[in-house]
Amino acid sequence: MSSFTLAVRDSSTMLRRNLLHARRYPSLTLNLLLTPVMLLLLFVYVFGDTMSAGIGGGGADRSDYIAYLVPGLLLMTVGSTTIGTAVSVANDMNEGIIARFRTMAIHRGSVLVGHVIGSVLQSILSVAFVGVIAVAIGFRSTDATVPEWIAAFGLLALFSLALTWIAVGMGLISPSVEAASNNALPLIFLPLISSAFVPVDAMPGWFRPIAEYQPFTPAIETLRGLLLGTEIGQRNGWLAIAWCLGLTVLGYLWATAKFDNDPR
Repeated sequence: MSSFTLAVRDSSTMLRRNLLHARRYPSLTLNLLLTPVMLLLLFVYVFGDTMSAGIGGGGADRSDYIAYLVPGLLLMTVGSTTIGTAVSVANDMNEGIIARFRTMAIHRGSVLVGHVIGSVLQSILSVAFVGVIAVAIGFRSTDATVPEWIAAFGLLALFSLALTWIAVGMGLISPSVEAASNNALPLIFLPLISSAFVPVDAMPGWFRPIAEYQPFTPAIETLRGLLLGTEIGQRNGWLAIAWCLGLTVLGYLWATAKFDNDPR
């Protein structure tokens, strides 16, 4: 059996293992989904009228703010879901199953690949779940063409892949499950200081560069442009792709280096 065939076989086994864990213990995924869902309902039904007036210069209605809000909440959902990956990896490390896998005749990288692919699939399903709720409360994307929908899906999947590799690294360095959950909190915090809820132009001048050039804002503006037909900007699309590729490579190198560092 070739090395590639062995890697595919063992990665499929690890993927099946992680999906079975997610199915048997859905409470973690559901708890992580509560944050974007509650924020969606809160900002639409409690702050919606006030926020829509600010977005539209006093003449907008709540439906305009729903359209503005949903792309950011979809990417926030990706960040929330990947926290579960950090927790799952840390749990495997602390229970000793990773040490057990190291002694077995399996492809070494398949353990991490199973976690990553499983997390990306869970992120896509979570985004679909939040998207259904958004449509139910009034979100519409009538201007998006089929290629734009495909590009939006590709951006969400690529962003999920990038954050998942970072989350795997966080899980590997965490001494406990609780520490892994705390270490991964920036994946939820960063969307709060992005353009997800208000435009960057409405923020204080000293804070705008932080909000504008962090990973979430370019991705949110690109997704907003693809789904709603708004102006993406000259650099947001390229910045979003650059952040995704850069974080993927960084997370992969970090996670594999920590995983390959066998404890003495």
